[in-house]
Amino acid sequence: MLKMFDKSSEAILFFDGEGRALAANPAAEKILDRDVLKALLDGTEGALCRACAGYVDETGQKTCDNCYFHHPERNDFSSFQMYLDTKGQGLVPYASSFHTVDPENDIRVFLLRDMTRQHRMQEKAYQNKMMKHIIDAQENERRRISRELHDGVAQELMSAVVDLRVLKYMTADAEVLSKVKETEASLSRLLEEIRNLSVELRPSALDDLGLEAAFRSHFKRLEEMYGLAVDYSSDLPVKRYETEIETVIYRVCQEAILNALKYADVDRVSVTLKGEGSRLVLTVRDRGRGFIPGSEPEGTGLGLYGMKERAELVGGTLDVESAQGAGTTIRLSVPALRGKGDR
Repeated sequence: MLKMFDKSSEAILFFDGEGRALAANPAAEKILDRDVLKALLDGTEGALCRACAGYVDETGQKTCDNCYFHHPERNDFSSFQMYLDTKGQGLVPYASSFHTVDPENDIRVFLLRDMTRQHRMQEKAYQNKMMKHIIDAQENERRRISRELHDGVAQELMSAVVDLRVLKYMTADAEVLSKVKETEASLSRLLEEIRNLSVELRPSALDDLGLEAAFRSHFKRLEEMYGLAVDYSSDLPVKRYETEIETVIYRVCQEAILNALKYADVDRVSVTLKGEGSRLVLTVRDRGRGFIPGSEPEGTGLGLYGMKERAELVGGTLDVESAQGAGTTIRLSVPALRGKGDR
């Protein structure tokens, strides 16, 4: 028993009925400031308060109300969370237990288990959950605006263009005809821009037909608008995957190609998408300027950060390989979660 007391990774302290510390194991001595520990052993009133920052009650707040150390119902504190101002580590959360082990002599034991790692994991899980909600909301709003532009604004503009074309046959006035043609051309350009914006926000092909169709449509548009040729090849076991997975792959590819357009100084990019066991692997490669990994990126650097974050949220990984003058390769690997229709 004594060996367990000395070797335990949990901090253990024994107190008498007067609140004086009778013993403290090495783990407790390691986390408590020397002056605090001395005051505890001397039985100084409020010695523990020098290190304690309160415990978490049912309201979820750090509090000193009904202190566990002085509460008459001591057995109510057999399991609770508290915060200690520790030596060299600052404020640390602990899973704690404070209860009587020898009623006859009124001896109580105080056990402390460091919960820092668990708290970090919980915070990370919470952050990931919130980020997923934000991205889902973002994509849903993109989808709504995209369809509103396509089915509402674009249709109204198309009707106006048709009316102008009809109007050309209703007058012989050269000046009026010239103005009508100019207006028709302006509206036609605006209509094309709105259609492109609608697709950029959220391509309907991605929701209706899947990655293959969305990619081919996107790459064709890139060639028409920017003169960028995309060499695309794929080898997918099934046509459809979970919406979240398809969205991540599409957005990462979209961002990777956009970065190549902005910074790589290339007119050709290769894209491959294939299944590798239980995962889908997307590779986007250019032979452009490249950069030194770890160096300050051109632009804000938010593009790479956003791609990595999207990958991590679905249990994927994103690897970036680059060298100056040798181009850049971005490799995304995500779980191959199939869509409902392909299960």
